[in-house]
Amino acid sequence: MEAAWKAARRFLAVTPVVGAPQLGSAVSVKVETFQPTGSFKVRGGLAAVSATLEAEPGRAVVASSAGNHGLGLAYAASKLGAQVTVVVPTGASAAKVSALQRFDLRLVLHGEGYRDAETHALELAARDGSRYVSPYNDPDVIAGQSTVARELQEQVPNLGTVVVPCGGGGLLSGVILGLEGTGVRIVGVESEASPSMSTALSAGAIVPIDVEPTVADGLAGNLEPGAVTVDIALAHGVEVLTVSEADIRSAMAFSASKMGLVLEGAGAVGIAALRAGVVVPDADGRETVVLLTGRNVAPKLLSEVLHS
Repeated sequence: MEAAWKAARRFLAVTPVVGAPQLGSAVSVKVETFQPTGSFKVRGGLAAVSATLEAEPGRAVVASSAGNHGLGLAYAASKLGAQVTVVVPTGASAAKVSALQRFDLRLVLHGEGYRDAETHALELAARDGSRYVSPYNDPDVIAGQSTVARELQEQVPNLGTVVVPCGGGGLLSGVILGLEGTGVRIVGVESEASPSMSTALSAGAIVPIDVEPTVADGLAGNLEPGAVTVDIALAHGVEVLTVSEADIRSAMAFSASKMGLVLEGAGAVGIAALRAGVVVPDADGRETVVLLTGRNVAPKLLSEVLHS
């Protein structure tokens, strides 16, 4: 975590915490959409690439990603002089593929879905001796995401609750470890269309789920077998709650029209949770901070959400 902090401070500005009276009197948002790639995932990317080069100079990294994780690794590789391969499904968002193409990387389109892309990325890593970097089930990535928590402690002295979007749980785990021992309440939020983490926490183990279509595509999918994020959340008794598609879409529109912030579906679930009453802010005056994690939404979808 200390190495990840140094990597973040070398290349990233501290993202602002801004009061959000639209959501409550003691509610703020941490605007990770201001990151150079539009998402918090650049933190984990920098930490993982930096750690790889520190341990094995010249070793390449490979990942499977339809978006923000790949962008984070690509940005990190461009700053640190590393080689990176990103495997994306053939049906990946054109906007995100276009964003990836702006970087000097090896972009591979393979398979119909994320699972096919992931399998191919693992095969490439084994064949080429590259390091496969999971978007969440990786200690360096989790350490990178923990830098959000360290910034929050310095920015919000009366921090009471942090609301964290949750897919695979990399950010959730980083925030848990970064705030360990502080007494701050941590609440994860995921789409009810893909409740992989809440299902695992209820069962005490990873359970396969059916994934429905969702605008929060960055949070969707089944968990990797043996993902350490589940054990971290279980060990710390953290609750993960779900929000509906209608609430996520409404939150995206609300953040744009009332807060002046463009959010992708995955980045808006925290706002959705507060507006729907799924998460209730602290009653003792301590600050509730919602992490706004990504802005990379296709213009067509954003227009649809704003006009619905």
